[in-house]
Amino acid sequence: MKIHNCPQGSDEWLSLRLGIPTASEFDRIITPAKLQLASAAVKYMNLKLAEWMYGAPLEAFVSPWMERGAALEVEAVRYYEMDRGVDTQTVGIIISDDGLVGASPDRLVGDDGLLEMKCPSLETHVGYMLDPASLAGEYRLQVQGQLWVCQREWADIMSYYPGFPAVIFRVQPEERVFAAFDTHIPAFVHGMLKCRELLTYQYGELRRERVSSAERLEASRAAFDAFMASPIGGNA
Repeated sequence: MKIHNCPQGSDEWLSLRLGIPTASEFDRIITPAKLQLASAAVKYMNLKLAEWMYGAPLEAFVSPWMERGAALEVEAVRYYEMDRGVDTQTVGIIISDDGLVGASPDRLVGDDGLLEMKCPSLETHVGYMLDPASLAGEYRLQVQGQLWVCQREWADIMSYYPGFPAVIFRVQPEERVFAAFDTHIPAFVHGMLKCRELLTYQYGELRRERVSSAERLEASRAAFDAFMASPIGGNA
């Protein structure tokens, strides 16, 4: 595996995870309950192929809760480090040696652990306070996937809401989940690579130059300006 310490959300981070499956989306390949191939896997593969061709992420939606989590990240990490008496290490993305699978935990802890943080609504946080195991259950494949890709021995998943006790639940690798990863993730990647070959064989070279977020924004603005200058846009 290879550790890349670029800031999460940066252009470098987006480029590294472009067109490959990542742990946060393993539930689009494998069903969390039965650990079988998910029906959504085909659609997810099409998304990864489209990213590979287009040279930019296609799903760039950032919800208010994602923005909230980013805003509270430093505060939440400080709480965790003081509560557990540890120091944590920032990490961008960890990629498998072949460069075809990735994971982005929020922090690495020592040589063996990692941390995944959630900053949900208060009512959701209260639910986790009442049933801490449900926190690990909800994000089971994401955290197990991080352990699998990052080759770590344990993970703490934490729910944080300012002014209230945090919920911290430790998980270790689950043999059944790892067995499912060993079967379905390489098969997904193999199928994805075959599809890349097929698309190239049938249509020629399809991959575009990779573009930065600033370049995508500029292109979007240019398209909007062109529309507003058109007869249709001018009458809008």
